[in-house]
Amino acid sequence: MRGAPGNGGHRPRKRFGQHFLVDAGVAGRIVEVVDPRPGELVLEIGPGRGALTGGLLARLQRLAAVEIDRDLAAELAQRFADPRFHLIVGDVLALDLAGLLAEERRERLLVVGNLPYNITAPLLFRLLEQAPLMSGALLMLQREVARRLAAQPGCREYGLLTVLLGQRAEMTA
Repeated sequence: MRGAPGNGGHRPRKRFGQHFLVDAGVAGRIVEVVDPRPGELVLEIGPGRGALTGGLLARLQRLAAVEIDRDLAAELAQRFADPRFHLIVGDVLALDLAGLLAEERRERLLVVGNLPYNITAPLLFRLLEQAPLMSGALLMLQREVARRLAAQPGCREYGLLTVLLGQRAEMTA
């Protein structure tokens, strides 16, 4: 399913919960914050149209990205045909993170992404399970999810997700 010209050639697919980052200023600020240490592999979750990918590749020696949408993956592979770019076509929820680190000969992951709403909670729980493999995560979430994560005890938004992630992560909304 193709979109009209001017929207990146791809209409967001509801089944994937796609929403694309289009603000170059926001993308630039995210890329500026990504500063991996030696031994870390940056993993971009859901690169979509590549709003972060180009900036990340310009700064990094190696970037891995996982994209579930085969059409977008084909566009990304063509646009970023660079030996420093490892594109994985598949579901991040099924990705073997330990295997990826071993394949890339790296010790820890630094995860970056603009997450689709429909997988945010399952992905955050999965990342929490895999926390020993990670040095950190820089994630953009929908405002409602961010508010839940940063909620204070006693607030309506405060819940299981807030408590479990709050034990391992610092969150700001």
